[in-house]
Amino acid sequence: MSDRSWLTVQRGDAPLLVSIPHTGTDLAGRDDGFVSPWLARRDTDWWIEQLYDFAGDLGATVVRTSVSRSIIDVNRDPSGASLYPGQATTELCPTTTFDGEALYRDGQEPDADEVARRRAAYFEPYHAALETEIARLRAMHPHVVLYDCHSIRSVIPRLFEGKLPLFNLGTNSGNSADPALQEQVAALMAATGRPSVVNGRFKGGWITRHHGRPEQGVHALQMELSCRGYMLEPEGKIEPSNWPSRYHPAFAAPMRATLTKIFETALAWAGSRHS
Repeated sequence: MSDRSWLTVQRGDAPLLVSIPHTGTDLAGRDDGFVSPWLARRDTDWWIEQLYDFAGDLGATVVRTSVSRSIIDVNRDPSGASLYPGQATTELCPTTTFDGEALYRDGQEPDADEVARRRAAYFEPYHAALETEIARLRAMHPHVVLYDCHSIRSVIPRLFEGKLPLFNLGTNSGNSADPALQEQVAALMAATGRPSVVNGRFKGGWITRHHGRPEQGVHALQMELSCRGYMLEPEGKIEPSNWPSRYHPAFAAPMRATLTKIFETALAWAGSRHS
């Protein structure tokens, strides 16, 4: 994958930039190094690109990578420092699954040189694309919203206790976005009557923390959705026969409606702001 076919930028002119960093399933020719291709793809943010496919109709710009997070996670600190010190997490180039299982066959783990190569090939271009689109939109609007899309299985004991709330909004503990915007999005989540939290287990990854600069008119939100909110998530053990389950538009419709309201609210908020 020497070209940039893995990186998609769909441009709009509204003050909303949508980042989709974890829906990729391309293993970049490294399939044989993993324990199995299915395991390497298991922690994908399944069907998020379909759930949010209304973004373009609202004039949003969408940036997406087709490269699997198991190759490189563009939402991690490139220095290798943990975004959640003291808590279980995965690395820039993950060597384990969310559940702690080894991703690679013995001796196939990426060494420092390979990590550096992947960073240059995928991580840096992804963030350069975000920076380019932020600058383009800021030239048109005093304030823009960067919305980072994620999802995760509802129960992963290694990462969090119990069942994760359906909606998990992160703003780096209030540092990556204006409090008024955070409050409006939180109110929409609460209005669903479904479990939601702000800056709980997921406060926002590198995308939110690095690009969110509210003092410069860039307001970054991370939304981590529990998969059960938009897809038929299996109860019990996840295995190739039941994961991922298919995307069902009718089942996803209620969550999609809420997400549409969130985008509309973010756009209205950004449009009402003055420089």
